[in-house]
Amino acid sequence: MRFEFIADQHVKVKTFLKQHGISKGLLAKIKFKGGDIRVNGVQQNAIYLLDVGDCVTIDIPSETDETGSLQAVEHPLDIVYEDEHFLVINKPYGYASIPSVLHSSTMANFVKGYYLRQEYENKQVHIVTRLDKDTSGLMLFAKHGYAHARMDKQLQAKTIQKRYFALVHGRGELAPTGDIIAPIGRPEDSIITRCVTKTGKYAHTSYEVVQSWGDIYLVDIHLHTGRTHQIRVHFSHIGFPLLGDDLYGGSLAFGIERQALHCHQLSFCNPFTEENLLLTSPLPVDFQAVINNLSN
Repeated sequence: MRFEFIADQHVKVKTFLKQHGISKGLLAKIKFKGGDIRVNGVQQNAIYLLDVGDCVTIDIPSETDETGSLQAVEHPLDIVYEDEHFLVINKPYGYASIPSVLHSSTMANFVKGYYLRQEYENKQVHIVTRLDKDTSGLMLFAKHGYAHARMDKQLQAKTIQKRYFALVHGRGELAPTGDIIAPIGRPEDSIITRCVTKTGKYAHTSYEVVQSWGDIYLVDIHLHTGRTHQIRVHFSHIGFPLLGDDLYGGSLAFGIERQALHCHQLSFCNPFTEENLLLTSPLPVDFQAVINNLSN
C-alpha cells in the first residue's frame, strides 16, 4: 500500500515517519521485504535529511499468507463498516475473538476467510478491539499492520470509545447513574475469574440506567479502563451481577443463556481520512426477548 506525507520539519526520514506511526519494525519490513521510500519521487533511505515541503512516499509490502498459521473458516459476517483500512463486525455471542486450545472457529478465522474470498492484497488479521466469547456487539479490525499501529496509538490515548448495554439484577435499588471505581485482579485460586482486590489494577466503570423492571435494569456502560471481565466483576461487586453470568453470580432464571452484555456503540477517528466515526449495533435478539417478557 502507498502512503504520502508532506514534511513539515527539517529531520531525517525515519524521524518524520515515526511521527506518523511508522515503527522501526515497519521500516525494516519496507527495507527488506520489497517496500520503498521516495522523497519527491527519488528513492531514498531512512536517514535521508528532509526539507520542509518535501513529499515523502512509502510503499508498504503486502501482508501475505506465508505461514498459514491462522486457518480460514467460511462463516457469514455482519459487516457494519468497511473501508480499505478498517473492518467493523457485529459479533454474535458464542464465538471467541481469537483461536485457542478450546476454540478454533473464532471471529479471527471468519475474517481470514472473508479476506481470502474478497482476494484482498493483505491477508493478515489484525484485531484492534476484542470481545469475550459470550459478549456480543461491535469489534474493530485493522486491515493492515500500519492501520493497526495507528489504532494502537488511539487505544493508548483512550480515544477509541466503546459503550455497552447490560441487563443486571440485584436486591435493592440501583442508582440512576454511577461510577464504579474498584481495582481488579486475579484471585489466587483461579486463572479464569477476576475479582475486586486491593492488589489489583485500577479500574473505572461509568453507567446510566436506561430502563428498569423492578430489580432488573438495562444499563448503558462506558469503560474508562479495560481490565479483563471488568463490567462483569464491577457489577457483581456492587450486588447487581449480569443476567446469565453464573460465573459472577448472575441469575439464570430469565431466559438468557450467556452474560447479558452487548457492545452497542463504537467511536473512533479514522487516522487516514480524519473522519470521526460513530457506529452502532441494535440490541440482540436474546436481549430483546428478555425485555419483551419483562415488559408484558
